Amino acid sequence: MKSFLAELRGAIFSTLILGLVCCGIYPLIVFGIGQALFADKANGSLIFDAKGAVIGSKLIGQNFSAAKYFHPRPSAAGNGYDSLNSGGSNLGPTSQKLADSIQQNVADYRAQNGLASNAPVPADAVTASASGLDPHISVENARLQAGRVAQARGLKKEDVLALAAQYTDPPDFGMLGDAGVNVLRLNLALDGMK
Repeated sequence: MKSFLAELRGAIFSTLILGLVCCGIYPLIVFGIGQALFADKANGSLIFDAKGAVIGSKLIGQNFSAAKYFHPRPSAAGNGYDSLNSGGSNLGPTSQKLADSIQQNVADYRAQNGLASNAPVPADAVTASASGLDPHISVENARLQAGRVAQARGLKKEDVLALAAQYTDPPDFGMLGDAGVNVLRLNLALDGMK
């Protein structure tokens, strides 16, 4: 009985110590490092309006459909950019539903942007990302949409392209992936133009 109580006491003590370290000390250290070194990212890379209200995140796309805005990638996440239902469509390359969806997206994109019926369309303009939440579009996609946005806002296309260049994020570490234009930040900047 004495050895059983000693074993039980050791097990309880070990559990309490591990609980304190794993559920208290370690998370506080990670939280502190995140706040000290990466505060913006650790807090969701939030974007605020002039009144201090959160209007979005630099890391999660939002749906824009008006002609005066750059349009994001299509989203398969719930009801469009629903972070609670993040994910792709799970349709494979042989899926007729996927092929029909892409074909319709290509036709819509060409019509919206005044492109010829045989004009090439960037893949990111007609296919959803794996998460369905991608906040970026390709530089080529932004270039093709710039004419529509400039016309809808009464601006010069060159001015819209220059603004798009300001909100283009370079590849990670200068070489991983492609440059991408952050749609939310760009559209907010367009709304802020005089």
